[in-house]
Amino acid sequence: MYKRVLLKLSGERLAGPSGKGLDPQTLMGFASRIAALAAKGHQIAIVNGGGNIFRGLAGEGLGFDRVTGDRMGMLATVINSLALQSAFKNLGVKAEVFTATPMEPLARHYNRDNAVRLLEEGGIALLSGGTGNPYFSTDSGAALRALEIGADAIFKGTSVDGVYTADPHKDPTAVRYDELTFEEAYGKGLRIMDKTAFALCQDGKMPVVVFDISSPTALEEVFAGDKAGTLIHV
Repeated sequence: MYKRVLLKLSGERLAGPSGKGLDPQTLMGFASRIAALAAKGHQIAIVNGGGNIFRGLAGEGLGFDRVTGDRMGMLATVINSLALQSAFKNLGVKAEVFTATPMEPLARHYNRDNAVRLLEEGGIALLSGGTGNPYFSTDSGAALRALEIGADAIFKGTSVDGVYTADPHKDPTAVRYDELTFEEAYGKGLRIMDKTAFALCQDGKMPVVVFDISSPTALEEVFAGDKAGTLIHV
């Protein structure tokens, strides 16, 4: 069902059980699963968060102003992307890190056409640095990049297998939605992405699939169009 996808990963997912730093085994696990899908002809771009290293919003509580904190958070996403690139290269898979602001020679400055060309050649495009601007989350960056590269959908990998009526970790009676429209999700006050990212996806008619990235088969299932998560659409 999905040919070209933007996969959104939180930084914490790359950290393994600790939620901090980087876990080599977790990185290789993700890289192996994604590489197998790319080998089947799927085109995959990845936007990852940086919360396992530094979360921009936490900067103000540590004495940094918001702009500085967000810049530090953007740099954290570049570190995560470089780590994933290394994992892909260890598997013999072509992967390139693109940054929203110039950081040569560490990575290539993001250019839509170059990223799309890499995807069409079977490589993995790691789109880091958010939008390059403070006050925007990595969810917003993911929405922007997905629209730019003409993705079929955003796959948002989380710690739960979809969107629920309440937090399933806290409320055992919470019920999962198989499918929602953007209007329904907004009207119900469901926290899926921040408002800016949500509006970009809604206006751009960009479907979002929320699924449990830790499940060993869920990524393959959502690529196949199975109901392994929650689909949000116009």
